[in-house]
Amino acid sequence: MAGPRVVIIGAGVVGAALADEISARGWTEVTVVDQGPLPATGGSTSHAPGLVFQTNSSKTMTELARYTVEKFCSLDVDGRPCFLQVGGLEVATTPERVAELQRRHGWLTAWGIQSRLLSPEECVEQHPLVNPDKVLGGLLIPTDGLAKAVLAVEAQIRRATERGVRFLARHEVLDIRTEDDRVTAVVTDQGEIPADIVVCCAGIWGPKVARMVGMDLPLTPLAHQLAWTGPVPALAGQTQEAVRPILRHQDADLYYRDRFDGLGIGYYGHRPMPVDVDDILSVDEADEMPSVLKFTEDDFAEAWTETQSLLPATKEAEVEEGINGLFSFTTDGLPLLGESPDVKGFWVAEAVWVTHSAGVGRAMAEWLVDGHCSSFDLHECDVNRFEPHQLAPEYVLARDCQNFVEVYDILHPLQPTADPRPIRTSPFYSRQQEHGAFFLEANGWERPHWYEANAGLVEGRTIPTPNDWAAQYWSPIVGAEAQATRETVAMYDMTALKRLEVTGRGAAAFLERLCTGKVDKSVGSVTYTLLLNKDGGIRSDITVARLARDRFQIGANGNLDLDWFTRHLPADGSVQVRDITAGTCCIGLWGPLARTVLQPLTDEDFSGDGLKYFRAKRAHIGSVPVTAWRLSYVGELGWEIYTTADMGQKLWDTLWAAAEPLGGIIAGRGAFNSLRLEKGYRSFGTDMTYEHDPYEAGVGFAVKLDKDDFIGKAALERREADVRRKLTCLTIDDPHALVMGKEPVYDGDRPVGYVTSAAHGYTIGKGIAYAWLPAELAAPGRTLHIGYFDQRVEAAVAEEPLFDPTMSRLRG
Repeated sequence: MAGPRVVIIGAGVVGAALADEISARGWTEVTVVDQGPLPATGGSTSHAPGLVFQTNSSKTMTELARYTVEKFCSLDVDGRPCFLQVGGLEVATTPERVAELQRRHGWLTAWGIQSRLLSPEECVEQHPLVNPDKVLGGLLIPTDGLAKAVLAVEAQIRRATERGVRFLARHEVLDIRTEDDRVTAVVTDQGEIPADIVVCCAGIWGPKVARMVGMDLPLTPLAHQLAWTGPVPALAGQTQEAVRPILRHQDADLYYRDRFDGLGIGYYGHRPMPVDVDDILSVDEADEMPSVLKFTEDDFAEAWTETQSLLPATKEAEVEEGINGLFSFTTDGLPLLGESPDVKGFWVAEAVWVTHSAGVGRAMAEWLVDGHCSSFDLHECDVNRFEPHQLAPEYVLARDCQNFVEVYDILHPLQPTADPRPIRTSPFYSRQQEHGAFFLEANGWERPHWYEANAGLVEGRTIPTPNDWAAQYWSPIVGAEAQATRETVAMYDMTALKRLEVTGRGAAAFLERLCTGKVDKSVGSVTYTLLLNKDGGIRSDITVARLARDRFQIGANGNLDLDWFTRHLPADGSVQVRDITAGTCCIGLWGPLARTVLQPLTDEDFSGDGLKYFRAKRAHIGSVPVTAWRLSYVGELGWEIYTTADMGQKLWDTLWAAAEPLGGIIAGRGAFNSLRLEKGYRSFGTDMTYEHDPYEAGVGFAVKLDKDDFIGKAALERREADVRRKLTCLTIDDPHALVMGKEPVYDGDRPVGYVTSAAHGYTIGKGIAYAWLPAELAAPGRTLHIGYFDQRVEAAVAEEPLFDPTMSRLRG
């Protein structure tokens, strides 16, 4: 089949990869336009140094890079290879970086990529220019190497052209035509090209192109320094372009690559140099190319001094040339992939570096042709993931510049964004400050992790101190709050969770079509259910409360859920979806004394019979109108209590006045996470993602295959009996060996899986780690080990839930 008419804007390494991948899947009515000449069009690809390091804390980003390496290794142009697989070497010059390399080795092992840790001597063996007195260790990834980006573009252009794809050089895009909120054509300076689908792969020009359809793209072009030395005497006679591994010296924000008898030096340690997309010169105006700015020598001085220290042989060489090259940065360091929420047929594949380019090309081709991506979990790359404040120009610029500064930093998993903060605060914020809240950020919300006011609770309790890494952004108060929740009652701020409202005469049928569970039930029902992709992968887990015949409230995971609902709205206007998060708030009131606190405050019956488990009702708590849902993410009796934002502080004060005399507390996210793992409750995006199905993830109970058709049902019927991996509960006896997620799991010396969520279980007195494992290893009692920095932590497969398996506390 020829497929729809597709226009790809940008013939750099991403646009060329997409054209190749999509034409290989049978869509050949494809036109690629670029304002520059082919194959070096003048964008970031044309000057990219080509270093491909696959190591990433994101499994998806690593897999995109791995596919890029595999594909580029198979490409050549007239016998010239598109990838020089010389390996990648990261060196440490501080003890902190040694530990970071151990952690990075763990990621690679978890994601299935070969790597090994090196001694200082072994680092020098791999890269003889390295100063043996300076390095403390290293990490070698044999499959890393140098991508010949422009050659890769040419090779993929040739393949796509053979299948009928048109490439139009020197075609500047002036506008994108739309009709009824759907793309119809791309307007260039040389004419108009009809289009059913437009994919923006314009790189640093991405925001400019996206503006043509009214789309805000949170991307900033920033200049990054790249210099080339003249001949280095120690390399005299080297006739091959590259023979040593590409090299990263992240302690100094530097990387290096061979270029025959000289070196290329990349530097991230200079001041951020953002460029407004409208100030980027055209192809004809630029001296060299639009993405190359004049080299600022003063910014590079420190880099050259440090280079001569790490690589002493460079003292006999000079920096002969350099550029300030433009690359794309985003607010969270991840690509921008997917379709516009407002204009059908307008897609973006932006903020993609050479390292991930071929993987993104394949992912986008699958998404476009099949309606979903089967090879990669793209939830963290979806362009629609952002909250509205995250698209504000001030926010985008600040965060993009911060990500440039942090690109080689050692970042803790809980480390919050530094600026701008605070942005979103719940109605309880001033009360939380009064109680000494330690705040971390969640979708822009200031969310308490623990409260210093509870420091006195620690005395007399057994709360083990974790290792130094896990002890960052931690306090023993976390453990005290967790234990106190199970003993008395606690108030949790749940406002940061996304809340949607679905209304209209078609609301029930609409939700039945999207949800795996039965939600067309009586008013007051609450249902835990899943949203699936067409292939049966989990898009989200949500809670649906029917508050009236034609009104439902959804407890969602983020903006992607809102986007999913919006895209599936019926055309007849019978259903409306809106985000009610900002105008509402929520307190989780949980613990054995929760009913003792709540019942005297209301005339409504909150007994076990008056409001049963997984039911909701409206009530007044004091003078505050609320909606209470009887469910609990911490595994204790209680309710999620919702009200409007203007009444939030009054609700807090009313509940606190009743809870405090009974020994109640306010508690933070640290305790919450520990308690939910003791109950085995999954977290979407961490424990389960698009790549997992409900039966693997242990949430098959939320699927009702006997109901009418829902998205993903046909795929699930094929997958139900074929569970080859399982999300598995592990417990750790060593009280100080607290892992944090993304560590590899070993069966003997064989890597077999990876950790998702972890915490200490302060009720059960053990560490808890959930991990993806082959199904045959998920037998309770089996001993495995978790790779944690340079240690192997013993762990045992356990029956779940670890706490209250009879659910008596929840249902009491």
